[in-house]
Amino acid sequence: MFLKKGAQVKIISGKDKGKTGEILEINRRLNKIKIKSISMIKRHTKPTKENKGGIISKESFIHQSNVKNIDTKKKEKKITVKK
Repeated sequence: MFLKKGAQVKIISGKDKGKTGEILEINRRLNKIKIKSISMIKRHTKPTKENKGGIISKESFIHQSNVKNIDTKKKEKKITVKK
C-alpha cells in the first residue's frame, strides 16, 4: 500500500475503527504509522526546565495493515461514446 505523510486514511480495525485522520509520521522499518488524534495514549512526564510535566496525551503508532487509504483527489472519468 502506498502511504505518505499528510495523506488521509480510514481506520478499518481496532478501538478507533471507522475514524479518519491525517498521517503524521511513518516508520517504514516496523510498518507502523502515527495518525492525528487516533490511538491516543497518556504519558507521565517529569518536570524539566523546558516543560511543566504532568500527564500528556499523545498519538501512538498503529500497524499500517489496520488502515485504508482515502483518495480525496478522485477524478471521475468521462465516458465518451463515438458514433
